[in-house]
Amino acid sequence: MAATSGHAVVVDIDEPASCGSNSDAAGMRQLQPVLPPVPYVLRFTDLSYSVKKRGGGLVGCLPSRRPSNRLASLDAPASSDTTTNGNTKTLLDGISGEAREGELFAVMGASGSGKSTLVDALAGRIARDSLHGGGATLNGEPLHGRRLRAISAYVMQDDLLYPMLTVRETLLFAAEFRLPRALSADRKRARVDALVDQLGLARAADTIIGDEGHRGVSGGERRRVSIGTDIIHDPIVLFLDEPTSGLDSASAFMVVQVLRRIAQSGSVVIMTIHQPSARILGILDRLLLLSRGRTVYAGTPAGLKPFFAEFGAPIPDNENPAEFALDTIREYERSPDGAAPIADFNVKWQHQHGSSASSAAVDKDNKLMPLELAIAESVSRGKLVAGSGGPGGGSAVTVPTFANPPWTEVWVLIKRSFTNTGRMPELFVMRLGTIMVTGFILATIFWRLDDTPKGVQERLGFFAMGMSTMFYVCADALPVFVQERHIYLRETAHNAYRRISYVLANAVVAFPPLVFLSLAFAVTTFWAVGLAGGASSFLFFVIIVLASLWAGSGFVTFLSAVVPHVMLGYTVVVAILAYFLLFSGFFINRDRIPDYWIWFHYLSLVKYPYQAVLQNEFSDASRCFSRGVEIFDGTPIGHMTEAVKLKVLEAISKTLGTNMTATTCVTTGADVLASQAVTDIGKWKCLLVTVAWGFFFRALFYVVLLVGSKNKRK
Repeated sequence: MAATSGHAVVVDIDEPASCGSNSDAAGMRQLQPVLPPVPYVLRFTDLSYSVKKRGGGLVGCLPSRRPSNRLASLDAPASSDTTTNGNTKTLLDGISGEAREGELFAVMGASGSGKSTLVDALAGRIARDSLHGGGATLNGEPLHGRRLRAISAYVMQDDLLYPMLTVRETLLFAAEFRLPRALSADRKRARVDALVDQLGLARAADTIIGDEGHRGVSGGERRRVSIGTDIIHDPIVLFLDEPTSGLDSASAFMVVQVLRRIAQSGSVVIMTIHQPSARILGILDRLLLLSRGRTVYAGTPAGLKPFFAEFGAPIPDNENPAEFALDTIREYERSPDGAAPIADFNVKWQHQHGSSASSAAVDKDNKLMPLELAIAESVSRGKLVAGSGGPGGGSAVTVPTFANPPWTEVWVLIKRSFTNTGRMPELFVMRLGTIMVTGFILATIFWRLDDTPKGVQERLGFFAMGMSTMFYVCADALPVFVQERHIYLRETAHNAYRRISYVLANAVVAFPPLVFLSLAFAVTTFWAVGLAGGASSFLFFVIIVLASLWAGSGFVTFLSAVVPHVMLGYTVVVAILAYFLLFSGFFINRDRIPDYWIWFHYLSLVKYPYQAVLQNEFSDASRCFSRGVEIFDGTPIGHMTEAVKLKVLEAISKTLGTNMTATTCVTTGADVLASQAVTDIGKWKCLLVTVAWGFFFRALFYVVLLVGSKNKRK
């Protein structure tokens, strides 16, 4: 058991009372009697929720944004499966019920009946002010906000997992996030081992999750891993959206068996299920059947037969009661009134048969503890592993918002990302190959440029193309967050880690590959093109290329949070980078840009690295780029003979009163910089501005995550 010292409740997760602990996995079973679970009752009364219908016209024809996950989507298709009143759709219409610890509470109904909407409302996934009536309580106290997130977990219908992590690694990383730092690594591993056994994943523990390109665990095992990542801290309340969806009957039955064991460990388990088999129906404890947002049956599975028999639609003995009930409800839903006759009959049925059940419920409620005391008692028995003692020496409990400090979260996120990507080296190899091929092409096109006016123009072209290419290469960062978005939303919904921790870890993980890419590009091009300055110039070239990649990856990462569709994101990235190149100062000098567009010139990400490399190349005042008759290159005189050019040069010398010969330096590096109007900011300031852009866009990335990832319906 947990020992109480001062104000702290020390949790022993290896006790038998803890969800998933057993003697084989933990190996430290204490010889003491197993106490009965702490009683909990989650009661919801008269929950109502409606939404405005989508408008028609052109806006209605546009594709809507794909919901970030199943939680944010409406559990009602654009049909008449929900009650419609004017411009609103009623998704929940006065739903009431209760779920207790130790029982499997299943919400059933056809698609669009309101199943997921109800679970979202109970799990706090719908804004409180959007619910038109009623509320939910746990042991008689309101359940919402920080307390709800701390003691509950939500398992989404989609299996959102990193494909290259093994089952054990996935659960270990979940343990690192959800279990407090005070627990030793051995205890966290013991918790994971116990959970692997409880979920029936021992044989697949060291198999990768897999995806379309990598063979991994089966669908049923993947679903159980998803459940495991959310119950690693042994929550008191567990919500699941269609945990058996897409599974064969054997896998679905195994998943429900796992959920039953979780409930028996002392958790309140509420799940939606579409059409359970007879075997699954036999291990459910309570059913709530919905149709068009109304309750059509509430009770035990055994009560289905007498209910429909009294209604006038008896269930045949050889028929699955759940399938028969859903088929009957669907038949009624085809009529204008829908399943209203069954819903109205359910009200009478509850009044007639609910008296004995109500008295039994009152007897059980008399044994309920106050919620704070019940949570403290659960924590002392090993549940809710992230809990810590609060004031009162164990009479109350304070569950921290986050189990670990930010630096721990950042380290775990970095370690997980490197572990996952490290098993897909082909991704980095492709990036490296792309940038080296690009560098090779540029090097061979701009091979050994000379110090002539034509060489100057070609250098300008190389720098403009090279620096803009660095930003285009960064577009490969676009799908990273688009693919991780759903995992991020699932994990932050119940405070696995802070948003700022994810942003910092994302930046740290993205940086090391950029170092190798910048070195590869610089080595491939610097000497081949014939850039000057020696080692110091080469080092600055590497740094400015790295800064460009850093700024570009930050910009693309920010856009990936704003534009969640990959193809649309690529379109936006390419368009904006084209504008940046246009206003960089290569196609039109800064002093030639109209005043009403000059602001875009200073917002251009390409301007600063382009200007920096120009100054790095042409800063040597002793270097000459145009001598004597070379000033006529590109003019009609340039096509004349050398003798004619010398005569014209002599005439110019007499007119200007200077002695200009064929070897006289006419244009220096400073003249090139002045002609390109890149003298407003020095190269080191350009470097700092480029680096600052990278940090700025990652700050914007954090703001977007903070504002746009509430994960709640309105």
